[in-house]
Amino acid sequence: MFRNYFYTALRNLFKQPFYSLINILGLAIGVACCILILRFVQHELSYDRSYPEADRIYRLTSDIAFGENAFQGAVMPAPLAGVLKAEYPEVELAGRFRDDGSSLVRNPAFEKPNIEVKRTAFADPEVFDIFGLPLVAGEVRQGLAQPSTVAISRRVKELLFPAGQEAVGEMLLLYDEYEYKVVAVYEDLPDNSHFRFEMLFSMITKEESHSTMWLSHNFHTYILLAKGADPDALAAKFPDLVERNVGPQVKQFLGIDMKEGDLTGGHVMYGLQKVTDIHLHSNLLAEIEPGGDINYVYIFGAVALFILLIAAINFMNLSTARSAKRAREVGVRKVLGSVRGQIVAQFLVESVVITLIAFVLAVLLSDLFLPLFNNLSGKELDLPYSKMAFWGLLLLGGLIIGLLAGVYPAFFLSAFQPVAVLKGRLSRGASSSRLRSALVVFQFTTSVVLIVSTFVVYQQLQFVQDKKIGFNKEQVLLVENAYSLDNNLAAYKTAVKGFPEVENVTVSGFLPVSGTYRSNSAFWPEGNRTEDATVIMQNWYVDHDFVQTMGMEIVKGRDFSRDMSTDSLGLILNETAARRYGIAEDPLGARISTFTGDPTGSEEPPVATYTVIGVVKDFHFESLRDNIEPLGLLIGNSSGYMAIRVGSEDIAPVLEKAKVTWTELAPNQPFSYSFLDERFARMYESEQRVGQIFTAFAVLAIFVACLGLFALATYMAEQRTKEIGIRKVLGASVWQIVSLLSKDFMLLVGLSLVLALPLSFYLMSRWLEDFAYRMDLMESGPLIALSVGLLALLIGFATVSTQSWRAAHLDPVNSLKEE
Repeated sequence: MFRNYFYTALRNLFKQPFYSLINILGLAIGVACCILILRFVQHELSYDRSYPEADRIYRLTSDIAFGENAFQGAVMPAPLAGVLKAEYPEVELAGRFRDDGSSLVRNPAFEKPNIEVKRTAFADPEVFDIFGLPLVAGEVRQGLAQPSTVAISRRVKELLFPAGQEAVGEMLLLYDEYEYKVVAVYEDLPDNSHFRFEMLFSMITKEESHSTMWLSHNFHTYILLAKGADPDALAAKFPDLVERNVGPQVKQFLGIDMKEGDLTGGHVMYGLQKVTDIHLHSNLLAEIEPGGDINYVYIFGAVALFILLIAAINFMNLSTARSAKRAREVGVRKVLGSVRGQIVAQFLVESVVITLIAFVLAVLLSDLFLPLFNNLSGKELDLPYSKMAFWGLLLLGGLIIGLLAGVYPAFFLSAFQPVAVLKGRLSRGASSSRLRSALVVFQFTTSVVLIVSTFVVYQQLQFVQDKKIGFNKEQVLLVENAYSLDNNLAAYKTAVKGFPEVENVTVSGFLPVSGTYRSNSAFWPEGNRTEDATVIMQNWYVDHDFVQTMGMEIVKGRDFSRDMSTDSLGLILNETAARRYGIAEDPLGARISTFTGDPTGSEEPPVATYTVIGVVKDFHFESLRDNIEPLGLLIGNSSGYMAIRVGSEDIAPVLEKAKVTWTELAPNQPFSYSFLDERFARMYESEQRVGQIFTAFAVLAIFVACLGLFALATYMAEQRTKEIGIRKVLGASVWQIVSLLSKDFMLLVGLSLVLALPLSFYLMSRWLEDFAYRMDLMESGPLIALSVGLLALLIGFATVSTQSWRAAHLDPVNSLKEE
């Protein structure tokens, strides 16, 4: 019996190839989109789950507030890990990372230039046991407990050592100055890890790691809970830990007695965060790497579901709309003895066959478009062809979708009365028409929501690009790792500044784009070190050319001057800092103090006092998601980058001369560069990718919906062939017939707009809330609504009118001579 159903299903597929192609292609595109998006979602949800004891690994977090200052960070004080391991039985292991950015390293045994390793850190040996990091060679428990030792990843080992040579026991040279002994080689960390350090230096080498300062937060601290330990019970002990360790230093340096509750409206709290929550549920200060966003996972999952529903709806619509073509077949089957269950089974088998064929095509389309999807999403995903679970889920999905998409048409068709249908008296009924209309409305509502979302994402990105950000990001070449020039740095700056195309040059590790240096410190008006007066402020060490090179505006006072020796203790505040100190109207000459060095154990902590010489107009140095924070510029050495402002449009000649000059002064150091505007745009990379993905899938959703609308319009035109013929005989024009056939469909598209526009604007207003600085949706909304509305109506009309136009041009003689 099943074989008969199967062959009959194939025969019907070839009998009506146009409708079969629409069904299969639409469903295949929908399933392919679903496969790609769900692979992305699965990858996002898999972050940090590969560690052997992932369920017992937690990261320590800090939440600090006093006065108008607030800090929620992923970094902790240096002594915390040791205290946790020594005093709390719930903690089996505790370890720290101290992010060290990129490092220039080479193997001194070979005459080769340095290579730049982008992700390096200082690490306690315990982190290998906490995360279960697999070793290729060597050992870390003893090795990384020694100073000047390093563990390297397999990739770095292959870059620095010839094939077949052991790395363990060999020496590496950092910045042509510091020697480190390789004690271990570990497997490359997977790309679904929130940290992917490729070189881990022994923590004991870092002098800062021995600090007993509880008010300085610089270390990413992780613990492995003891088996059976309750994380909530451990966290409940943190207030006492804070009071015993942080409290005395708060009293010593800020004059605040935490025990007596003098920290008015403020707090110092430590917390625990599951390692598996870091990537999607954490947006703290000083994250090791930018994380994902669980909201985007939800959004993309919903997009995948809706595109699949749009494709499945096409199938249901066409199957029920074609009922008249199959009505006599059902009648004959019933007269010949088929019961309703057999007819239902026949149509369900047809549905499943179409679905399975579509799934096979979907896999081919997924594989074909995977590189493009990876480019859009910024991932390096693959399809798990070797896993039986993948094929099992596809088969199960095909069966479920086939049965669900086919169940209504099957029961609808099997309910026909044989006498009526064989006499040609088929009542298609209002209920069937209403269902098809509702499904078309759902398809276009979903598509319009995607289109509006795309418009809003791109307008917000344009708003970001056009907003006055307080500095000029255009035509600035960034030479990276400027510190590697060492004693030749000043000579290089002088040489570059002498290029005729160059307007100015500055050297600093602090730049108004993410991924560069940041430093927070407590500053207070001289003689007023109180909770209310103290401000946590960014302090950037720059040279005399920084403000001018960055194109910033001094709104009060003056810039740094080489002619003023007192500028070594001069301070330029941004407008936000001046307001926070209450000196916005008269800032010049104000005296601002801060600690210097490590004050622990000193009755008179070392303090430096700076004189405000100017105020710079507020500029954005983080994403526009964040408010501008207080910031101060000070003269100091920080040579991470050399920023070169080019006066001409063509940067290429400057780049080439800068590279040649670099090679002359530092032949063993790699020349790396970027551009300030590109680094700025990179801060919105996730939004750009969201916009690209939304665009791609909005186009596909519209395409799939239009496939169904086109096929439905074709079928409805076929059903009204005689009506069209009669109207033409009675004098109706082609345009009148096109309008008649298109009217009902355009009403459905219009209803979709009425439903979709308010919903999409609500959803996107929620998305925009993540930005401290955002476009005015109330101002832009009407234009977006008008643009999307016209676009949807145009697409709908173009899709339907092609078939309506064709039907209107049929010869009425041929239409009326049947029967």
